[in-house]
Amino acid sequence: MDAAIALFTADLRLSDNPVLRGAVRAGRRVVPLFVVDEGLAATGFAVPNRAAFLADCLADLDAGLRERGGRLVVRRGDVVEETCRVAAETGAGEVHLAGGVSGFALRREERLRAALEADGRGLRVHDAVITAVAPGAVLPAGRDHFAVFTPYFRRWSAEALRPVADAPRALRVPAAHSEPLPSAAALTGRPGTLSPALPEGGERAGRRRLDAWRRGGMAGYADRHDDLAGDATSRLSPYLHFGCLSPVELVTRARAGRGEGAEAFVRQLAWRDFHHQLLAARPDASWHDYRPRHDRWYEDAGELAAWRAGRTGYPVVDAAMRQLAHEGWMHNRARLLAAGFLAKTLYLDWRAGARHFLDLLVDGDVANNQLNWQWVAGTGSDTRPNRVLNPLTQARRYDPEGEYVRRWVPELRGVAGRAVHEPWRLPDRDRRGYPEPVVEPGDTAGRFRRGRGLV
Repeated sequence: MDAAIALFTADLRLSDNPVLRGAVRAGRRVVPLFVVDEGLAATGFAVPNRAAFLADCLADLDAGLRERGGRLVVRRGDVVEETCRVAAETGAGEVHLAGGVSGFALRREERLRAALEADGRGLRVHDAVITAVAPGAVLPAGRDHFAVFTPYFRRWSAEALRPVADAPRALRVPAAHSEPLPSAAALTGRPGTLSPALPEGGERAGRRRLDAWRRGGMAGYADRHDDLAGDATSRLSPYLHFGCLSPVELVTRARAGRGEGAEAFVRQLAWRDFHHQLLAARPDASWHDYRPRHDRWYEDAGELAAWRAGRTGYPVVDAAMRQLAHEGWMHNRARLLAAGFLAKTLYLDWRAGARHFLDLLVDGDVANNQLNWQWVAGTGSDTRPNRVLNPLTQARRYDPEGEYVRRWVPELRGVAGRAVHEPWRLPDRDRRGYPEPVVEPGDTAGRFRRGRGLV
């Protein structure tokens, strides 16, 4: 075959990329293609923070390809139509693509396959590109997916991973029209304000962060990953979301390092795969209850606005929401606390919270974001759907001296120690305008319990 297309989607890397490797093997020449999908903008998913990170990723990917004699071909429009046009222009006989799990990705794949086959071309979909273990690779007897994490993790851990592949050393790219590399402004689908402390995007930035994490953070991960003030998580989630790093490589390298920290980190990567296999089997779980509980969610626009703005009167929740606004990222434990407060304490619909997270998170991933929200709300895969994360208990446990709160809630920086978690007990002069709690501190699960008929 003279030419093949490597259609990049959520796999914006050169190292350990089966899509690019497959195209290199299939044709003498390769078209590394990225299509700025105008259909994605219509979904509201192309928000400013992710657009800025994506612009970095594409510039980095193009630079890496040019170092190997190639370049990134950029088109704008409908992915299926533009890919077929590029195939016709370059004589490409195959298109290589990473398998997706969202309803949007699956519909795109079906349309692309049909269009290419109608033109006498083929589509090759590669598994274990976006996840370490492909959705559907491990299944329980008689079912199409695992609904509970622990048995999934046992099977997942026993699965043999494909070998990690090096980046191609050289590429030959045929002549093809390309749009300029897009700016963040050209990528976003709606107006909005960038978070001021976004991470740098791209494979090289991701690998620098990975190397630093393996040297200085992974060994202590098991003991420190819930420490809010310690900030001891990997912060690799944006690079995984955009495919700047390979999950297969991360699992392989972590296992080689061994130790409790590495094991705990691998378990988190397995949670990511678990949610992807769940969404692949139940695409409607992105916005519909995975396990309907017939909730009648409370409605209060003012409380929802206070939660979004980080002004609920519960400092650890407000710290989490302000970190999200500033960095486009949030500590994993803080995500659980903020989500639990919305869904269990305020008893507001989890979808409103999930939408706000997707509006700001650089790593905003439909599978992980939505299904983690459902886990917290009690409509997802949690085997204890009535679990309530009390914000005060959680704050005292995971931010015992209040350092995380003082970092993000400047009104309370003058309050020493754990007293910062209960500002309603302080004199007004020490609160410096910090708001009263939106619900009574002694009733942090009252609405949820009454709504579920538990009391």
